[in-house]
Amino acid sequence: MTRHSSLSRRTLIGAAGAAPLLALPGLLRAEEPDVSDLRDITGGAVPIGREERLARIVRAQALMKAAGIGAVLIEPGSSLLYFTGVRWGRSERLTAAILPVEGEPCIVTPFFEEPSVRESLGIPAEIRVWQEDEDPLALVAGFLRERKLAARPVGVEETVRYFAVDGLRRTLPAARIVSANPVVRGCRMIKTAPEIALMQLATDVTIAAYRWTFPRIREGMSNADIAALMAAATRKLGGSVEFNLILLGEAAAYPHGTRKPQRVTPGEVVLMDCGCTVQGYQSDVSRSFVFGKANAEQRKVWDVVARGQQIAFAAAKPGTPAGAVDDAVRRYYTSLGYGPGYRLPGLSHRTGHGIGMDGHEPVNLVRGEKTRLAPGMCFSNEPGIYIPGSFGIRLEDCFHMTASGPEWFSTPPESIDRPMA
Repeated sequence: MTRHSSLSRRTLIGAAGAAPLLALPGLLRAEEPDVSDLRDITGGAVPIGREERLARIVRAQALMKAAGIGAVLIEPGSSLLYFTGVRWGRSERLTAAILPVEGEPCIVTPFFEEPSVRESLGIPAEIRVWQEDEDPLALVAGFLRERKLAARPVGVEETVRYFAVDGLRRTLPAARIVSANPVVRGCRMIKTAPEIALMQLATDVTIAAYRWTFPRIREGMSNADIAALMAAATRKLGGSVEFNLILLGEAAAYPHGTRKPQRVTPGEVVLMDCGCTVQGYQSDVSRSFVFGKANAEQRKVWDVVARGQQIAFAAAKPGTPAGAVDDAVRRYYTSLGYGPGYRLPGLSHRTGHGIGMDGHEPVNLVRGEKTRLAPGMCFSNEPGIYIPGSFGIRLEDCFHMTASGPEWFSTPPESIDRPMA
């Protein structure tokens, strides 16, 4: 469901990069969990290559022409990686790509960073460098003028920082700056077969890690202990740990948890929300179960959520507005006395979110979203129910749209008694 819990990343993944402390009853040992019975299952992963990225540029340029956009400005992050292969961090020193409506893209970067940027560049592109006493946005403006694009609208990718937009306005005052969403979203929302294959592998890793972790959960374990097991299994299976959010007992009633200490207790809910990446593409899977024997109320809510997942899946038809999926679930929950709407007890968050290179991508399965579902779109499906002061249940599996309807990346569980089946 999320990468943005109020809990620290250290809590979520069991102190990544350090040996986690496993708190087993009567035993404390600072060492990595023994995962010698697991093996890497991602050996067949095919990285996104040059031809795939070039096809993305062609698609982007077609969308730019349709939208009347002359160029698109992109800062480091998943969109820069998506189009160019350049894996780079953001700092006060601007590195950016300009995708023109015709011809090769341009990368603007500090002079001393150029060799490093070039290492991961996956497409033909011009690289223009700036010195520490120069304005990088002047290079952007110069490129647009040379390509005769300065008089056409410039699309800005939605995560580009204000200083870059402001600098572009200053160096190119006549430019009309517009949203690049029709281009960037138009490309990234529709996953290709190679992208879906990597997302499937990431999901396979997460499911395998769940199945390995589940029988190793013991009374008295903390949420960090369980997260450490999931993290170790995920790494051994070939995934890069993205997040492991573990909520125990009452904490499961709050979608992103609580800072209160938590321990596994018989008869209480364990909610696990975990994901990883394989070659840059993400998984996101949630499982809820009871440690020990579930009571009647826990079973009832679990069954309602499982039915809610299936209702969402059935509503996700090609051409249907994304918001209609959320509406269908909410109608069902309201008929049972939950809500109404986003009120508690009930479903206080959207039914699902887009997913791909980022864990949360446009668009969402949320009330009012009019974007129509189309083949290649990928979503989480997680219509939980939360009862403040008591417990919550969230089941989350992702699906991708095909011409004939949605297909699961992971199969939803059968029952509260077989949560990993």
